[in-house]
This record gives sequence, C-alpha cells and structure tokens, in this order.
Amino acid sequence: MQSRTPRVPQQTAPHRADSEARLTAELTSVVAGARRRALRDGDRQVDTAHLLHSLIETDPDVRAAFDGGAPQIARVLGYLVQRSIGYGLRWQGAVEDSGNVTGARDPVGLAGWSPAAAAAMERALGLAAARGDRRARGLDLLAVLAADTECRAVEVLRRGGVDTDLLAGRLCAASRQA
Repeated sequence: MQSRTPRVPQQTAPHRADSEARLTAELTSVVAGARRRALRDGDRQVDTAHLLHSLIETDPDVRAAFDGGAPQIARVLGYLVQRSIGYGLRWQGAVEDSGNVTGARDPVGLAGWSPAAAAAMERALGLAAARGDRRARGLDLLAVLAADTECRAVEVLRRGGVDTDLLAGRLCAASRQA
C-alpha cells in the first residue's frame, strides 16, 4: 500500500540561537508554524500566505489589528484553508517572487523560503530596528506583508475583504511610534 502523503524534501530548521535573538517568542512560533504548514501542504517553499496563516493563528495582536474583527478574520482564514484544496493549487510548484525583492539575504536561517517571504522577514526585522527593538514582532511582519501589493498574502487578504493599504499604513505608523 502506498501512502497518499506526498514526499516533500526536508528543510533545514533555522538556527535557534539566531532566530530567538532576532524574533519575539510569538514570531518564532509563527516561523515554525509556517514551515510546518508548507511541509504539510506539499509546497517546496514557505511563502507569504503560509506566514499570514501562521500569524493569524498564533498572534493575538495580529488578530486584533483587523478592523473587520472576527468575521473578516474568518473570511481570510477561509481562503487560507482553501489553498491546499484547490484555491492555492495554482501556486504549487511556482516560486513566489512579488518583484519587491531587493537582494534579500537569509535573515534568520530561512533556507527554503520564497524570495518574497524572506524579503518580508528581512523588512520586518528592519521595522523593529528602526524603532530601536532588537526583535521583530508579528505586527511588524503583518505590516510588511500588507504593504507588498504583489505577494500571495495580500491576494488572500484582499479576497477576505481587507483594505491592505489602510492596514499597512496604520501598522507602519504604529511601529514608528512604538
């Protein structure tokens, strides 16, 4: 009997010491959840939609950032859940590159991430540094995801009824004031 679970190449885990030094505990959990979700879905890379899904499930501050409250979050989660059963199948096998990637490094040991996802994490780390924090938060990552108009996470957010321009602007402004 053959297993119906697709074989997915194992991805290396981020270096724990580096991750914990640059991310809050919540965001470290988001990273782990996004990686597990990508493996479970049979995707070759963690993308911005994996990050968004894990952010919403893991971080209460991220859930509170949505103006539409629980109904809007439910719509967004509905699209994220559907990605593995049809909606997102067109994404499988394709590398997510939103075009907003400018030489993204591997900021916290994120080998196996799409260029857009790695760039988003790097920009989230930049937001934290600009406000004087050593560690990026979930809201930093949500802000940069919402600001990248070409990434998969924004496509999902918009389908869920989120005004991504308003969300990104509000979160970036709050990050600078924090």
